[in-house]
Amino acid sequence: MMKPVMILAALLAAAPAAAQDMLIIAHRGASAERPEHTLAAYERAIDQGADYIEPDLVATKDLVLVSRHENELSATTDVATREEFEDRRRDKTIDGRLVAGWFAEDFTLAELRTLRAKERIPALRPANTRFDGLYQVATLADIVKLVRAKEAETGRRIGLYPELKHPTFLLQSEGIDLVDLLLRDFRVLGITTADPVFIQSFEVAPLQRLRQRAPGFKQVLLVEPLGGPADEPSLRYAEMVSSTGLAEVAKYADVVGAYAGMVLNPDGTPTALVADAKAAGLQVHAWTIRPENDFLPPMLRTGEDPKGRGCGDVKLAALLKAAGVAGVFSDGPLKGRSCPAG
Repeated sequence: MMKPVMILAALLAAAPAAAQDMLIIAHRGASAERPEHTLAAYERAIDQGADYIEPDLVATKDLVLVSRHENELSATTDVATREEFEDRRRDKTIDGRLVAGWFAEDFTLAELRTLRAKERIPALRPANTRFDGLYQVATLADIVKLVRAKEAETGRRIGLYPELKHPTFLLQSEGIDLVDLLLRDFRVLGITTADPVFIQSFEVAPLQRLRQRAPGFKQVLLVEPLGGPADEPSLRYAEMVSSTGLAEVAKYADVVGAYAGMVLNPDGTPTALVADAKAAGLQVHAWTIRPENDFLPPMLRTGEDPKGRGCGDVKLAALLKAAGVAGVFSDGPLKGRSCPAG
């Protein structure tokens, strides 16, 4: 029997170029090189050739869509050091999990603008901490303005790939409808179904509502190995990506955004997910390729340092491409990079 490392080497030798004919979705911008979800991270990713940039969207108290990884702010901003906001600290149960901190929906945009972004994982990305304190929280309008400026500069189309974060929690607990806010902003900003846009969510109902209200936009159901949609407690993602489950997903989504470990077996060979999705009329985009050893399969790491970087991310992208994935989320540049298969 061929050993897994030999299988992996054979697959890499036969794999196509990592970024050829595959969408590169800049995961929160070039987040391996700049604090995530900042205009600097998005611009860096565009300059590195990303096809789409991916803002996670939450809402302010005055109903402005802003880009943060979570509605809880302390991991990505300096809010915890700001004495004037100490009384905003709350405990909230979000999607069944108790979360303590400061939440975007308890701040106006003007208040959020006084905060400054910081690196979310400084232990693994210490170089990014040199940018701490430089950037404000960006609105969706800010991001669209940047994209249009970069399109004018580069002469190429740059797509948007927004994720609605905790939409059911925000609707039921805070009275904030992210679907309404997104469609409102799209109208105001002149974004139409002719623009390169994917809208993504881990939840079902927001995608179903979007399909009814704005059927021309491409939609992505995000899935992971464990658990299920927060708004459908009886469903499990593992069941939703079965052949029968995917037929149901295809009624409201165009793409399955899957954790890379659901696309590839530990030895690098493909699982059945991409083939089953294609049979249901769905594409697969895989998340997330990160350059640091700590995020890579053991066989693709370079050295022992968790912060170490090598060619593992490019090799992982090549394996996903060979498996039939149509796009990948990446924290770092993939276009124009190559490395030996061995």
